[in-house]
Amino acid sequence: MDIDTKINLIKEGTLEVINFEELKEKLEKESPIAYTGYEPSGKIHLGHAITVMKLKQLQNLGFKIKILLADYHAYLNGKGTLEEIEKIAKYNEKCFRALGLDDSTEFILGSTFQTKPEYTDKVYNLATLTTLVRAKRSMDQVSRNSENPKVADAMYPLMQIADMVALDVDVALGGMEQRKIQMLARENLPKIGKNPPVCIHTPLLHGLDGDEKMSSSKGNFIAIDDKESEIKKKINKSFCPIKEVDGNPIIELAMHFIFTNQEKILIERPEKFGGNLELSEKELIDMYSSGELHPMDLKNGVSKYLIEYLADVRKFMENN
Repeated sequence: MDIDTKINLIKEGTLEVINFEELKEKLEKESPIAYTGYEPSGKIHLGHAITVMKLKQLQNLGFKIKILLADYHAYLNGKGTLEEIEKIAKYNEKCFRALGLDDSTEFILGSTFQTKPEYTDKVYNLATLTTLVRAKRSMDQVSRNSENPKVADAMYPLMQIADMVALDVDVALGGMEQRKIQMLARENLPKIGKNPPVCIHTPLLHGLDGDEKMSSSKGNFIAIDDKESEIKKKINKSFCPIKEVDGNPIIELAMHFIFTNQEKILIERPEKFGGNLELSEKELIDMYSSGELHPMDLKNGVSKYLIEYLADVRKFMENN
């Protein structure tokens, strides 16, 4: 497969790649490294699965995949003791393997390298280059909006940049909420003599309640190991405004998890309500936005597919 074909594949399902010329150079390496980091702080859900799908694609294109289980980051973010966080990290790793990443995937606890002198030197160096204003801009949204953020909140983005150096990263993958930190990395890493990674940003899923982000802390998610009855219950209760497509979490689930794997979705309906439908993505959007497709019919079709989609994940989790 030539490099241009690989780039077109990588571009699919992303919001932004910074930048394509550098990506071409990375693809010419024998075994480029792609990484993403997750705080071990709760259930692994379909929002995580968006980035894992892209990691699997990169793996198939010859990338070595490193996943940082950022236990110290979670600790700084108040997610529990290090012992509690380590237990969650083991569960999270099992979830990511269940989603189909192969055995070559390297899972790395942050605490295994983040206290080494060469790492802390990088953090201190980055601290001398980063203003408090810029650090605050790179914090997560909750910390940015806090009236009294902690020093730990400002350390977080600097550590994340140092992680990229420690893990020898060629490509940094994350949702759009990671963009500010990744742009800070691209700005400051050359100042300490390090090459910045190519940054790939994937979409964020809306929460089932319509919130702008699916999150385990908000309870507005479908966990990848949820039981069939739980998936159906969550979908049935979810926000799904009639005729509204933008920001509709059920439409998003169809776009990201159904139409990326098959051309049409089966919507089962009683004959008195028009009978069954087999719809392409465009047909689904058109029918829903016109009001011809009822939210409950859409929910039933999506929940049935997700139950099937996650069946192998549930089986893996039960048997491992």
